[in-house]
Amino acid sequence: MSIIICPGIHEPELTESFRVELLDVVGNSAIAYNPANILVYPGKDFLVLSALHILQFLRDCLGNQLKLPIIFISFSAGVVGAIGAAHLWQLLGGRVKAFIAIDGWGVPLQGNFPIHRMSHDYFTHCSSCLLGCGQDNFYAEPAVEHLSIWKSPQTVQGWWVDSSIGISPPKGYLTAAEFLLMLLKRYEAN
Repeated sequence: MSIIICPGIHEPELTESFRVELLDVVGNSAIAYNPANILVYPGKDFLVLSALHILQFLRDCLGNQLKLPIIFISFSAGVVGAIGAAHLWQLLGGRVKAFIAIDGWGVPLQGNFPIHRMSHDYFTHCSSCLLGCGQDNFYAEPAVEHLSIWKSPQTVQGWWVDSSIGISPPKGYLTAAEFLLMLLKRYEAN
């Protein structure tokens, strides 16, 4: 299984911080992700919006390994390109195991694969879910700045909620990194 990280329009150091924290969380858990299978899309500025460029990156990295399951983790403007790339990957016969959108406010999310949203505050969570969200989502409480959830998911506290049934009571209070780890464990097992 591979994880593809699709950043937004921001300094590359923020994505590197996210990648390092993700590796730290995965490394300290019982799941077996190879760091070489965590790919970071290198597109900058408006290229993060391009599903075709992300798809080309996937094909360059994975070749014809279309049946290799992929988990997309995308942030902010990168959610736009990533959701398109996920659909294109499937059209080519690829397998999308899950799609995780972090602060993809205003981006409609639909697909025949599991979708999860993570938001930096409750307003973003509620208003984003109007455009599609799956089961098991996360919002920061207390609210944090937009870039904080990407830069330092281990320090962002919040609620795990099931948004597939509307506004529901929270399932648990945890960090954004713990929520991501929970999802990665789930999809590693399936």
